[in-house]
Amino acid sequence: MSTKSEPYTWKTMPAGSVIPEAGNAAGYRTGSWRTYRPVWDPAKCSHCLTCWILCPDSSIHAEQGKMTGIDYDHCKGCGICAHECPDKRKPLSMVLESEAEEKK
Repeated sequence: MSTKSEPYTWKTMPAGSVIPEAGNAAGYRTGSWRTYRPVWDPAKCSHCLTCWILCPDSSIHAEQGKMTGIDYDHCKGCGICAHECPDKRKPLSMVLESEAEEKK
């Protein structure tokens, strides 16, 4: 097995489904993989936290029972949050990443 200072090679890579060190996902910013970005409108949100529960990347931030934002460094843009939101006012919408960048 390689040490942390040595890169993995095909000969030293651990077998599939093995996580060699706990908490390693936090160090990898995977948000650049996104094609679509969830955009949140706090004025429309009922703070049911369905998005927080269902987000596979733990990219929904919540404090004291309310949604507070989205971690775009780790959000991969799957759209589960927007699709499963039960709020009829649709506080989460999926926008093309290129359009979201233009609006900044």
